[in-house]
Amino acid sequence: MAIALKTTCFVQQQKRFRNQVSLLRPPPTALSKSPTFSIRASSIVMTSLATPKTLSISETFTRLRQQNKVALIPYITAGDPDLSTTAEALKVLDACGSDIIELGIPYSDPLADGPVIQAAATRALASGTKFDAILSMLRNVVPELSCPVSLFSYYNPILKRGVQRFMSTVRDAGVHGLVVPDVPLEETDELRKEALKNNIELVLLTTPTTPPERMKAIVKASEGFVYLVSSVGVTGARESVSARVQMLLEDIKAETNKPVAVGFGISTPEHVEQVASWGADGVIVGSAMVKLLGEAKSPEEGLKKLETFTKSLKSGLP
Repeated sequence: MAIALKTTCFVQQQKRFRNQVSLLRPPPTALSKSPTFSIRASSIVMTSLATPKTLSISETFTRLRQQNKVALIPYITAGDPDLSTTAEALKVLDACGSDIIELGIPYSDPLADGPVIQAAATRALASGTKFDAILSMLRNVVPELSCPVSLFSYYNPILKRGVQRFMSTVRDAGVHGLVVPDVPLEETDELRKEALKNNIELVLLTTPTTPPERMKAIVKASEGFVYLVSSVGVTGARESVSARVQMLLEDIKAETNKPVAVGFGISTPEHVEQVASWGADGVIVGSAMVKLLGEAKSPEEGLKKLETFTKSLKSGLP
């Protein structure tokens, strides 16, 4: 089943993959002149095929801007319904053209999350999902992905392990970014310092109620991209996206050239298309993804629905 799911979106993944390795191939004339060099060059290409370099979040946005494209950033909860399904979901999302993937670390008191993601975290924790097991899964799966993975974690799980240890551990698991929704800007100094040491891009959030001067400070400190929360309140699918988002995007872009991705309440291809037309550099879709996996009758059904939904969202983006 997993093989079938990955195969259906393989063409998109193969295109991105070829772009990453094409520069490593020697010219045909060089290959024909030296059999020894040909063998060595082939070995280099084969090695690169086995372990392609994944771009960072910033590099991903740079590449997309050069192509006049908008990033699709899906979110799923680790361990819901189980970690083996999470591993396959990451592969499906990547194969269907996701540009960055957010992986939520389940937490018992997810204040920023609505009922769908709260329920997913509860299920994941009830089934015994542990942070170390999540990292072990990532160490196995990330080398197979062509897009970067960013963790979405509340601060308590980070403090429990110590900021320094947390950052080095997730770096070793292949993680490129981190979102910590419950830490105010004034308390991010240590997080930002350790993230920088470990090449982890710490993404900060700004909301519709953030005062202008504070928004400017958040935008200046954020790495990878600026996370614009589209509405007041918790995560969760909504019928429409507030037109105020367009104004907020304009305000942020007047202060920075950093990419801006919009999340919270983005749940349909129409939402994605609308937000992209307003000038967003990326769209983040969470609860709608999580709901598909959580309400499916089986992991296989959930993965198939996830594939179909991801392709529909991708089709709404330039």
